[in-house]
Amino acid sequence: MEADWEVEIGGGAPVIEVLWPGFVDLRAAPERIVEIAEAATFPPLAGLLLALNAPESPVWTSKCDRWEPEPGALGIYIDMLPREGELFAEWGQAEAFCREYVSRLGSIAFPECGGEPGSEWGEDSSAGMGPAYTIDLVIRAAVADRSEGFGITAYLGARAVTPAEKAAGRMTAAEVLAGAMAGFQNALPPAGPPATAGSKLQ
Repeated sequence: MEADWEVEIGGGAPVIEVLWPGFVDLRAAPERIVEIAEAATFPPLAGLLLALNAPESPVWTSKCDRWEPEPGALGIYIDMLPREGELFAEWGQAEAFCREYVSRLGSIAFPECGGEPGSEWGEDSSAGMGPAYTIDLVIRAAVADRSEGFGITAYLGARAVTPAEKAAGRMTAAEVLAGAMAGFQNALPPAGPPATAGSKLQ
């Protein structure tokens, strides 16, 4: 597996619109998970969203999606904001959170996806094949009501299974991604970022 983080701010980069028209606040009403179509069709996503919005989580979510980047492959993204302060007031706070998250991801194994302690997580043993799945955290500008700050878009993806892998009993992309999502949940930092509110738009 590959896990990394980056910053995409300005220059036409996407902005996280936190309170978008279809926003469902799972912190206040977790039972509304049934209203999120992507989660209804992929139970592991529902479980991850509920965990990320749980009272003990340092983050909450505003939007998600699921898609097939190519036949047989599968990917999801989730927009995450800090529970304390609603937005990261400074991108450096989001950076510190991403660094810790990636570090924690590197310290655990992902047995559901074939990873073993000390190995390259989810790395395929077949010659010439890359990681079975990837996790990328992208820091972006974010707007919530009249406050502006920063948020994080988490991308998790699993590549398509080759015919040889399928014949050898390799898990499907959906099964691999479900395992990666479980690891993503387990690696969630326990403490929230600094409780600093986002700046106000003038």
